[in-house]
Amino acid sequence: MEELQEKSLHPRESVKIEIPQARTAFDELDENLQLAIKCAADKKAEKMVALDLRPIASFTEFFVICSAANQRQVQAIADEISEQLKKQLKQKAVRIEGYSAAEWVLLDYGDFVFHIFDRDARDFYDLERLWRDAVTVDIPENI
Repeated sequence: MEELQEKSLHPRESVKIEIPQARTAFDELDENLQLAIKCAADKKAEKMVALDLRPIASFTEFFVICSAANQRQVQAIADEISEQLKKQLKQKAVRIEGYSAAEWVLLDYGDFVFHIFDRDARDFYDLERLWRDAVTVDIPENI
């Protein structure tokens, strides 16, 4: 018994194991979500991140999170997404929240939720940290 305890007190060598992060390809997304991401990019959305929530959540499949420089740009991004999805694909948001304050606009399309933050609100709420277990979607640089 003493011998066992003595061995367990010796420091062990640590081994670093890298687990490859699973990623979802952009072309695997449905056309509604692809169009929404393209619309946000067209309006110069900053630091756009798409999270695949299918393995860990049941209320929606994807979150898209982006930032804007100011409240006018937050609303412009939300407007572009709403207008183009309605015009091109006949899709309307199930729910839109926060539009008038434009600090954090949430566009809920059922299968995906698009979050548009001003810079300060994004840092404060830090959704990426809250959903860090989600699979990341590869968004092409040139969309």
